[in-house]
Amino acid sequence: MFTTRRADAQNPLVLAIDVGSTGTRAGVYDVRGLPLRNSKTKVQHAFTTLNDGTSTIDPDQVADEIRRCINFCTDAVGAPIAGVAIDTFASSLVGVDADGRAITPCYTYADSRCAPQVNYLRSILDEDDTQQRTGTRQHTGYLPPRFLWLQQTDPDTFGRVRRWMSLGEYAWLRLIGRTAAGTSTAAWTGMLNRRRGRWDAELCALVGVQLEQLSPIAPPDDPLTPRASVGERWPDLADAVWFAPISDGHSQSIGAGSKDSSQVVLSAATSGAMRVLVEGDVDNLPRGLWCNRIDRTRSILGGALNDVGRAVTWLESTLKLPERAVVEATLMGPPLPAVPIVLPWFTGERSTGWVGQARAVFHRVTAATTPLELYRGTIEGVAFSYQRILRDLTQVTGRPREILGTGRVSNSLPGLLQIVADASGAPVTPITIKRSTMHGTALMALETLAPGVERAEVDRGATFTPVPDRSGYYHRRMERFQVLYDKVIAAAN
Repeated sequence: MFTTRRADAQNPLVLAIDVGSTGTRAGVYDVRGLPLRNSKTKVQHAFTTLNDGTSTIDPDQVADEIRRCINFCTDAVGAPIAGVAIDTFASSLVGVDADGRAITPCYTYADSRCAPQVNYLRSILDEDDTQQRTGTRQHTGYLPPRFLWLQQTDPDTFGRVRRWMSLGEYAWLRLIGRTAAGTSTAAWTGMLNRRRGRWDAELCALVGVQLEQLSPIAPPDDPLTPRASVGERWPDLADAVWFAPISDGHSQSIGAGSKDSSQVVLSAATSGAMRVLVEGDVDNLPRGLWCNRIDRTRSILGGALNDVGRAVTWLESTLKLPERAVVEATLMGPPLPAVPIVLPWFTGERSTGWVGQARAVFHRVTAATTPLELYRGTIEGVAFSYQRILRDLTQVTGRPREILGTGRVSNSLPGLLQIVADASGAPVTPITIKRSTMHGTALMALETLAPGVERAEVDRGATFTPVPDRSGYYHRRMERFQVLYDKVIAAAN
């Protein structure tokens, strides 16, 4: 098992915290990147979602969850911890007053109420130029349209805000009295000049945000100094190095064991992504992708999906499905000709078309269509969404040697990985360690605390290899998927 006993753990130890869509998790890792047994904890939470596109969470609630997790981990280990690192879902936004208190909810990446402002920005910006500069296109998941939306819909609150920050930055401000935006946290806002590593002054001026209202940007090797009272509250953290918050996309990529651009990391959790690590700059970024800087020399190139686990949850709660073994056998088996084409965007599309107001489409559903066929069609649609990202990635990095599957959905739904392998023609290997995102957060800290130390290899499952005689079927299905997208989603938006 990918763990170690406390007695066998090798110093220095790192406490890693992961704030995801469904909960706040924490655990302690040794210098090899192995989690200490019985040191992990989780506090569940959920976003507040409404039909108008609202997706928020209480930032003080999350800060309290993090505090509780730190309490648990320090009590469980009972030994000095050398570093504390945190990742959060990206992107997020909290407005803070002059006293350092949140006066807005935390707006999450899935809040789509700023869709009109996306259209406005697209009408006045040279979006291709902006994407090359910041690494992102305009979308409801990023901050430029959200700032405009807040300014227009709640100008009084917008005017009272003294600082704007991510959820992780706010939690650190409340807990240790210091904060900064990790490079990847800043990149995932859509407002970082990726070549200079600074906030993009042009976008800030356009959306009415002053540069001094944003946190300083701290690369992973530039940690924070907490106020003295932190050591009094948590004696085992008295000498700990605290790292600026990073994005979950950053941590999951390195937590899966990705080392270079020959390995694509497929993330499948509530949301999803495909990412590759790249050294240096990326010129001529494809329109369908983003490129987010993560430290002084490296970036992550990829694309994201809003709905992976969210789509599976909807299917399982809505359809009258047979037992699990039958569902999985259907996904692993040969294609079914009667399966509908499904565009699986329940909360909007990110990569590759960036249509935040897109919604799910089920095409060619008849009275004879079964729940199992609807299920398989939706999972195929998710796989095709990954394939569209992979198609753009190969333009920059070439064909991958392998795809590494991470996240709870990739481990609980192996049929998805088989369909991805069949549709892409590339082998897919699941990474079977739990909490690969939190593992990556620990590894990020260890790069600074203990450079040059060999890390433990992550556990892998059996590789899903493409079935050759299925490639023609998926090629035709992909063509029909794209035609449906062009006519229903792209043409309407």
